[in-house]
Amino acid sequence: MRILLADDHALFCQGLQALLQAGGHQVVGAARDGLEALRLARNLHPEVILMDVRMPLCDGLQATRLIQAEMPEVKIVILTTSTDEDDLFEAVRSGASGYLLKSVEPQQLFDALEGVAAGEAPLSPGLSARLLSEFSQMSARAQKAGQAPQDTAVDTLSVRERQVLELVGSGLTYKEAGAQLFISERTVKYHMSQMLRRLHLHNREQVVTWALRSGLLNRS
Repeated sequence: MRILLADDHALFCQGLQALLQAGGHQVVGAARDGLEALRLARNLHPEVILMDVRMPLCDGLQATRLIQAEMPEVKIVILTTSTDEDDLFEAVRSGASGYLLKSVEPQQLFDALEGVAAGEAPLSPGLSARLLSEFSQMSARAQKAGQAPQDTAVDTLSVRERQVLELVGSGLTYKEAGAQLFISERTVKYHMSQMLRRLHLHNREQVVTWALRSGLLNRS
């Protein structure tokens, strides 16, 4: 697995790199801040990025949003000391594929990487319950307010997802939408699949209908 590290603590990065390489993984680079992580991701094409939260210039959460908007196929796992619930929830909203604490055991880290490759979303012990509790509260608040579950997802759409939705909603094919955004048809399909999953919908037509009802698209 091709892995990019993003952490401003050089000693930790060196130790992590040695551990990953001993486990058979290829560390393609190491970034000291979020902007460097974005640049290296563009140039090195990693499969997974292990991203710290607290970094100078651009923190890991902002970097996650930027990278996911441009390279949604890259899996980002937050690896941090932060147990702050706000960081956890924001990481999920930003598109992170997992959230691990730096206290994780080496074998747990390797298992998490295998899980990410298989499409799973690894979380350090104790964090899953917090996340489920937050989403349960969100659902309860939505029901109390008389909203459909999809209505709470409007603000979770990334800039790129909104761009894709606007073009697809105007009648363009995935290939045509990709050409306008200078991304591949496969990437457009990925964005659509992410929206379907998040909104609990089943096809393109349902997403467009939801977007019209939510005011994200004009009926004209």
